[in-house]
Amino acid sequence: MRDRTAYAFVKFLRFFADTFFARRYGHRAVVLETVAAVPGMVGGTLQHLQSLRRLEGDRGWIRPLLEEAENERMHLMTFLHIARPSSFERLLILLAQGIFYNLFFVLYLLSPKTAHRVTGYFEEEAVHSYTEYLAGVDDGTHANVPAPRIAIEYWKLAPDARLREVLVAVRADEEHHRDVNHQFANDLAG
Repeated sequence: MRDRTAYAFVKFLRFFADTFFARRYGHRAVVLETVAAVPGMVGGTLQHLQSLRRLEGDRGWIRPLLEEAENERMHLMTFLHIARPSSFERLLILLAQGIFYNLFFVLYLLSPKTAHRVTGYFEEEAVHSYTEYLAGVDDGTHANVPAPRIAIEYWKLAPDARLREVLVAVRADEEHHRDVNHQFANDLAG
């Protein structure tokens, strides 16, 4: 039941993103990556505190969760260079992050399994969105602009890398986050 609820919640948010951003994938990425950096930070922090309280190990979860948060932050920093957000989008970022952080924090306190499942489903939707964005670059709908310097350095891309290479790298990151979070949810269920 929790997994179905998590899936329905993510699909609801996907509907909102599709309605608001349509096919403006760069702008969608800026807003969604702001929110996407929250679960890893919340999970890593709460796992850290739990480990301290219980005086036991963290099952190797803290580092991957904090690395996920940092990786999602780098996605955001990259897409800020590709799609310059408007003042309204910056306000939306502030509101979305503030609301989502608090809701996700409470969800993680109540049910870490459900929180990881929600994150896994978010990442599945991110993979889907980046696949669509990539297809748009490949068919010429979206310009294959030069990759920002920050992306070239972070993913160690070729100096002449383009948006296509960035999208491939970001999508691979999202696939990894999806798998890790679904595995964490499975571990908590077992």
